[in-house]
Amino acid sequence: MSTNRLAIDVGGTFTDVVSLDGSGEIRFEKVPTTPDDPSQGVIDSIARVDAALDRTSLFTHGTTLALNALLTRSGARTAVVATAGFRDVYLLGRTSREGNYDILYRTPPRLVERCDTFEVTERLMYDGSVRTEFDEADARRIAALIRDGGYDSVAVAFLHSYTNPAHEVAMREVLAEVVPEVEVSISSDLSREYREYERTSTAVLDAYIKPIVRTYLYDLGGELASGGFEGRFLMMRSGGGAMTASSARENPVNLILSGPAGGVIGAAGFARMIGEPNLVTIDMGGTSLDASLVIEGRPVMHQGTEFESLPINISSLYIHTIGAGGGSIAWTDEAGGLQVGPHSAGADPGPASYGSGGSEATFTDAALIVGYLGRETPLGGTLTLEEDLARGALEPLAGRMGITVEELALGVVRISAVKVMGAVRSITVELGRDPKDFALLAFGGAGGIVAVDVARELGMGTVIIPPGQGAFSALGMLMADVQHDFAQTALMPLESLDAGRLERSYAEMSARAVDTLQSEGFPVERQVLARSVDVRYSGQEHPVSIPLPAGTADPIAYLGQRFTELHHRQYGHTMTDPVEVTTLRLNATGTVDQPRLPALPRRTVGTTEPFATRPVLDAGGAHRVPAGVYRREDLCRGDEVAGPAVIVEHTATTVIHPGDHLVVGEHGELVITLGVTDD
Repeated sequence: MSTNRLAIDVGGTFTDVVSLDGSGEIRFEKVPTTPDDPSQGVIDSIARVDAALDRTSLFTHGTTLALNALLTRSGARTAVVATAGFRDVYLLGRTSREGNYDILYRTPPRLVERCDTFEVTERLMYDGSVRTEFDEADARRIAALIRDGGYDSVAVAFLHSYTNPAHEVAMREVLAEVVPEVEVSISSDLSREYREYERTSTAVLDAYIKPIVRTYLYDLGGELASGGFEGRFLMMRSGGGAMTASSARENPVNLILSGPAGGVIGAAGFARMIGEPNLVTIDMGGTSLDASLVIEGRPVMHQGTEFESLPINISSLYIHTIGAGGGSIAWTDEAGGLQVGPHSAGADPGPASYGSGGSEATFTDAALIVGYLGRETPLGGTLTLEEDLARGALEPLAGRMGITVEELALGVVRISAVKVMGAVRSITVELGRDPKDFALLAFGGAGGIVAVDVARELGMGTVIIPPGQGAFSALGMLMADVQHDFAQTALMPLESLDAGRLERSYAEMSARAVDTLQSEGFPVERQVLARSVDVRYSGQEHPVSIPLPAGTADPIAYLGQRFTELHHRQYGHTMTDPVEVTTLRLNATGTVDQPRLPALPRRTVGTTEPFATRPVLDAGGAHRVPAGVYRREDLCRGDEVAGPAVIVEHTATTVIHPGDHLVVGEHGELVITLGVTDD
């Protein structure tokens, strides 16, 4: 009987795996990522946990494959097909931009050039009615040009197709007949919302990465099947839920932020589990740090995101990412100031202390010199850090700066913590939220090293380290339900919103949602449909999304009241301007069985004792103080540890400073209460 569940998160430096068997036993492991062949890292991680694929019912996967294809501009050669007269929609973009007052500003390069954009005779009106019929002969002519041009992928984005996809569907059929070897993305499949540029950009991004993602998922699916896997294969979505592998092959744009999504979903599930509803989360791995928020047990979402100024019109988790991780490289700027990141040593060669050929000083090398990491506790259980190699990498930089290696190492760790603070401030203080109202949930291989410093500087009183922190994002993937988002543009004054039309629109979207989930194996009792409406003041650019319970007696009054409340909460003010509706939304969820972390037993004999003592640099960097080193697996529920101390585990390390106090929670979480220090 298939009872095992498996989740794998492929990061820039490590591939994390979590396995959950039928008895409730959870295993966390890390293996080095294989950048040249990401699927190999997946297969290696499965072998590390001895997972029996023929007894595995669920496999959930998060990957940076789509994101990396965009970062490296290694996607497919893509063509765009647009409505005649609207060839330049994608290249023109919007007047809003980063650096409005920068006279040297240069528009980031698009994924498609003007010479790769083709026009087809057709035209729809804003209400979906036909102004100019779809010209099939013209479409066939364009399809032949695409065939002869050697394109790998095509994005189709016609004017007003969000209200009527018929012409885009017809173009897809022509392409399938004339040039069947190319991948095709049509904008109406990805976004049923107005704003032609954003919808076109989304279709282009989808088409650009589709061949790479489809090949990867087909190959990985074959590898899993050859191992006997017959269960459900899911991929993490940017919006935090999961999607079937087949859906991911069709709409890969939803995978662009797949990697960090698992950690945020895991944090939300864990928040509800431990009764700590409001969390700031930091996921610090080998290459980057992702900061996010959980409010009232739910992750914060936003509609629409950007990649290098290219809009993506999909629902996504609100995540702020910076280049700060264990592999971040230390360097000096033109003024001689110390900088850390964003460049990373990655998995190959990795930090100097890995002994794999790396020569540049990194955060990991610095943490080893400070004493936060040690040779006696190999990373991932197999990777022994070499202090002499770390020191050798730091010495040239320290010499140029005229300081000791120890001072440099402490500076690298502190600057990394300051960068993390900046990321947290950007999602709290800069948006009107006080960090003091949140606990800090830190995970990832390096999150526990900087967590206490970050929390103290921001005035946060509590740090929580979840079980399996180094592979926590993978654990979060096991908590992810399957989700689909549906939307319908309804641009009108709020007072003109007709309850009958509203119900008809939601009935149509609900029917599509139910059919989609049922086709993926979710019966009605496993389906949850949630409505929301985007509302804004007339003339505003960005709306506020308001949940709308089904059966609301007076939706106009309800939406008006809730909009006033939420706008004031989010922006700090309200206005007397007219209010208008922009978009009706429906989130459809197919629920999966949630993993339940087992309760940790209390200690019945003995006391909490460190297995070693490690000299750790004090705050000034001139002296070392003895810090107790504890194995996390030796700690029991209710155990207490006073700083200075270091908690080591298979996949990560947690640092507790003098004056701080740790208590082990019910599920093995480390709850650190910050004390007052003299530094």
